[in-house]
Amino acid sequence: MKTELESGLADYMAGFDGENGPNVYFLANSQQQSRLLFEGSRTMIQKSPWLSDRFVPNRSEIRYPKTGGKIMAMSAEKSNKDGENVHFAVFDEIHEYQDYSLINVMKNSRGTRTQPLIVYITTAGYVLDGPLVDMVDQGHDTLNNYDDDINDRTFYYLACLDNKEEVNDPTKWVKANPNIGLMQLADMISDFKDDRRVPAKFADWLTKRFNIFSEVDELSFITPEILQKNKRHLDLEELRDRDCVGGYDLSDTEDFTSACLEFPLDDGGVFILEHSWIPHARYERDKNPERIRKWEHDGDVTIIPGDYVDYSYVLNWFKEQAEKYNIVMIRYDPAKALRLNKELIEAGFETDKVRQGFFTLGGPLQNFKELLLDGNVVFNEQPMFQWYLNNVHLRQDRNDNWLPTKTSQSRKIDGFAAALDAHVSVIDMLVTPETEGPTSTFISFK
Repeated sequence: MKTELESGLADYMAGFDGENGPNVYFLANSQQQSRLLFEGSRTMIQKSPWLSDRFVPNRSEIRYPKTGGKIMAMSAEKSNKDGENVHFAVFDEIHEYQDYSLINVMKNSRGTRTQPLIVYITTAGYVLDGPLVDMVDQGHDTLNNYDDDINDRTFYYLACLDNKEEVNDPTKWVKANPNIGLMQLADMISDFKDDRRVPAKFADWLTKRFNIFSEVDELSFITPEILQKNKRHLDLEELRDRDCVGGYDLSDTEDFTSACLEFPLDDGGVFILEHSWIPHARYERDKNPERIRKWEHDGDVTIIPGDYVDYSYVLNWFKEQAEKYNIVMIRYDPAKALRLNKELIEAGFETDKVRQGFFTLGGPLQNFKELLLDGNVVFNEQPMFQWYLNNVHLRQDRNDNWLPTKTSQSRKIDGFAAALDAHVSVIDMLVTPETEGPTSTFISFK
């Protein structure tokens, strides 16, 4: 039904919206998907004598001669993404989008239109740091802060289950499936009972049927539900002069470099203060430079002129933080760190290497995951550190020890790697908060 709705909207906007020369675009992450939408619109016209008398469909576009309107298909795969004077654009399945490049092309080409419209229609998906998650967060923010200065020209509609527990209750499925009355519910329940035993199939139900963002397998480090538990904020002034442990991950000088401070908190949790650097040449090659610019604006990353990151930036960052916080130790991966470690020692810091193996990192990684599960990791919802968390995948040895690895070459984990190095020391500094419970009293009988 989604395709039929999009096709009908496109036909209307191309011919009957009162706009002269309206350009209408079907957009998807793949050319194949955008062509499916285009073919749906063309089929609708061909099956209607009234529409077929007014539209002229051919292989590459559908024209409406009376207004000069055109309907076209475009995808993120297409090298030349120059949208021209867009009147109506419909994005399909944007849960697959990694960045805003195609979205920005369409939004920036509306300038001369008097009543442009952009529609995004999608299920949930597995990309936890793409445009769709941003849009969902903005929708929730609009709902929760309606009296604030919101953009009332954007309409959000989200049909989903409220939590994973509801997936086992078919009476709740209507929340995510408003048209459930038109579906074969008995067959749907039977299929679900079979598929929920297979992690990949269950993940597909969560995203496609119930609109819950999900990861595919048990080796994913983070989920949206876990992130929701870790939304606490702390004023950095509350941390002034407190003990903390530093960590850094140098990676390659031509790529991301990260450093962090991890503070043990009185309630048994931790606070993460993280910063990254990236050379300008690497920034220009990034698939999503707009995101990096936003992180730079927020103060989370520094774009360094030139082709590489001079490690003196990391040294100076630790010096600046030491004026505010008590850095008791800096932990580091010894690979590529010889010079920086020597300079840190000369600057008065105590340092210690962290061997990057299952034995050394497995326990701290497990503990960090447990802290996340309990909602005890505070990072002030820093988007860049959240991106690092989303990119972490777990690698297991035969003894079920864990090591962090990237989900793909472009999805970096440097900020998390720096935090994990620090956590090797912080784990011994954590306190177990006192809990109320039954007490034992010694009674002497004489």
